[in-house]
Amino acid sequence: MYIQLNGQVIYYEKTGEGSPIILAHGNGETHKIFDILIPELSRKHTVYALDTRGHGESASPEQYHYSDMAEDIAAFVHALDLTKPAFYGFSDGGITGLICASRYPSLFSSLVVSGANLSPRGLKFPVRLHFRRAYIKKKDKLTALMLKEPHITKYELSRITVPTLVLAGSKDIVKKRETKKIAKYIPRATLHILPGEDHSSYVIHSPKLFPLLMDFWH
Repeated sequence: MYIQLNGQVIYYEKTGEGSPIILAHGNGETHKIFDILIPELSRKHTVYALDTRGHGESASPEQYHYSDMAEDIAAFVHALDLTKPAFYGFSDGGITGLICASRYPSLFSSLVVSGANLSPRGLKFPVRLHFRRAYIKKKDKLTALMLKEPHITKYELSRITVPTLVLAGSKDIVKKRETKKIAKYIPRATLHILPGEDHSSYVIHSPKLFPLLMDFWH
């Protein structure tokens, strides 16, 4: 389905019945990374899986900013008149969730983020170097986004008042101290570093994510 938000056409799929859950993917991906997760969640929940702006079947903007993506999420909740949905975001989707939950503390019932970072320096140096080289070759705006943003402060994290689960793999591209910092400054956060997992191994087309979410949400 398509919806216009903030002058942007956003594609989403709605599955199941029950309390609402919003899923947001990472940079360069689509809602299809959750193909294993969605059927499981939709047994007891209404799942809204979005293609964020510039991804999948959603329209592409002139510029990319995480703040705009966060506003898209807030506008989506209001446009569909959703009552306190739970939110899960992976990587860029997690960054978006942090910003949105900080700006609108009463919007979500709970928040789960995995593989999120507070600034570009929160990514390990070899990863940043890889992105820089990729950008030099292709000048891709989504790659540029990861090199320039986000810039989330401790104060912004302190404004997140809902129960929050912060996930990352032990081999993540995000520095471990960055993940710990996110959990430290969110008042009601729980931290879970997953042994042996990398940035996306437990998320993309994976059955591992569902039990992690259910342990937190139930």
